[in-house]
Amino acid sequence: MKHLFAIFGNPVAHSRSPLMHNSVFKNLNYPACYTRIHLEDGSKLRETFFALGLSGANITIPHKEEAFRACDEVRGFAKNIGVVNTIVNENGHLIGYNTDADGFMEAIKEFGHVETVLIIGAGGTAKALANRFVQDDIKVTVLNRSKEKLNYFKEISTCHDWEDFKLSKYDLVVNTTSAGLKDEELPAPKEIIEAILNNTSFVADAIYGKVTPFLKLACANNLTSKDGADMLLGQGILANVLFTHANLAIEDIKFHMLRSFEL
Repeated sequence: MKHLFAIFGNPVAHSRSPLMHNSVFKNLNYPACYTRIHLEDGSKLRETFFALGLSGANITIPHKEEAFRACDEVRGFAKNIGVVNTIVNENGHLIGYNTDADGFMEAIKEFGHVETVLIIGAGGTAKALANRFVQDDIKVTVLNRSKEKLNYFKEISTCHDWEDFKLSKYDLVVNTTSAGLKDEELPAPKEIIEAILNNTSFVADAIYGKVTPFLKLACANNLTSKDGADMLLGQGILANVLFTHANLAIEDIKFHMLRSFEL
């Protein structure tokens, strides 16, 4: 029996997830294929999942919190944060996980010791990363356009909107917004971003596949930076382990996913 997997998102045409997972399935002779699904209404995620007969799925912007609500059971880290990026169908029950945070921690290892982080944005990815940083006793600040979305973060981080932002020094600044994905926007007003970049050592953007205006400014400031490709790889490996019920060696999954980035 061949299994069907997919990634849900809006936008989703840019996603490299099908290349990554199909590279693993094809080269390791696993009976499965993986596709993209453009989903505008996140509340339709569950019914769409079952209508397509999926065995599992990844979820990207902006549906990760809706994916949490779509699940029958949520396990591990995702249970505490209300954010799901990976769903597995277990006998008609949707089981939710989050592989984003651990994938990101793997991606920033090369930056070395990090004590303070500024996260730009307050969506699902920001929630996952903020909680994961706090687990490692990293001091977190969250900056977002609107005050309302910051309520979630108040117990675990320092919070600012654009109007009341107070600059500090940060070891790492992470953009979790979609600014720059389909446009040339910055994730906050230019004067705020420039001030932040003058007070940090490392920069990461969750967006991959293009040099965003945010990363261009970081490069202009001679900062060490990276896009979301390594985070994508890290979370993808962990998701594939879940999809295949750990029947494939993680070293083999990583090898073929890495090769897919050359395609």
